Amino acid sequence: MNDHSGLARHGRYDLAPLPDAADWTWPNGARLALYVAVGIEDYAFGAGRTEDILPGTPQPDLVNASWRDYGNRVGAFALFDLLAAQGIRPAVLLNTAVYDTAPAVIAAARAAGAEFIAHGWSNSDCLAEMSPQDEAAYIAAVRARIECEEGAPPQGWSSPWLAHSPRTLDLLAEQGFAYLADLRLDDRPIRLNTRSGNLIAMPYALELNDSSTIIGRQHSARDFAEMIIDEFDELLEASTSRPLVMSVVLHSFISGQPFRLRALRRALDHIAARREGVWLATPGAIAQAAVQQERVSTP
Repeated sequence: MNDHSGLARHGRYDLAPLPDAADWTWPNGARLALYVAVGIEDYAFGAGRTEDILPGTPQPDLVNASWRDYGNRVGAFALFDLLAAQGIRPAVLLNTAVYDTAPAVIAAARAAGAEFIAHGWSNSDCLAEMSPQDEAAYIAAVRARIECEEGAPPQGWSSPWLAHSPRTLDLLAEQGFAYLADLRLDDRPIRLNTRSGNLIAMPYALELNDSSTIIGRQHSARDFAEMIIDEFDELLEASTSRPLVMSVVLHSFISGQPFRLRALRRALDHIAARREGVWLATPGAIAQAAVQQERVSTP
């Protein structure tokens, strides 16, 4: 037998298998909590990182820029309307540049009752490329902008490109964030190890994510809808024996395209028809409920 005791680990959480989880319920007796995150992003033109539908387009790249801009001109409003029809409050993964470049989207998100999750200033940015001082200042500035605009600081953080430096989790805890929406290590909220403060890993869909699945893996909108339905049915059944969290991650310029909305609507209709025993919540509410009941799984 090989000894793996010396295998390198990141140390941010340890193995705590699901069968060891305590049994309890979410508010209103629900067994499955579900949230939908909507990425509302902005990109620098011709600089930094981008998400492209046609990779390799020469500069000046108006084609991919227009595809991304569709989200803040059209797609975001369509997604908010679709979610509102199902009684779902969105969790908005917000690049704070949108406050200046697309204020109408911010107003629509507020009208939808959205929870704003800090998602950097621009999605052309990357924490892993910053110095320690710049990263700390960047996180603080994003948090402060949301607090100024919304009257309260954001509870959650989601990193642009899901990228981190060795310091990111420590900085988030120190700056008062309650949870990180970047990781899918479990179907429960998990407490992360930081040098000070408390930080929860909120279950975050890495595959029930239109960016990684539809753009990255080139699956169709119908494939994506079937994935949502299958995950929901499986977790709802599993939640009879343990409380779980499900998430769906959408982006305004991807799932907000008309031909994808139709398939997404079918998946959300499926969820709505079986919502008994499901808590349609925001990740902030889920984190608060878990902490209040002292039900955050420890590493």
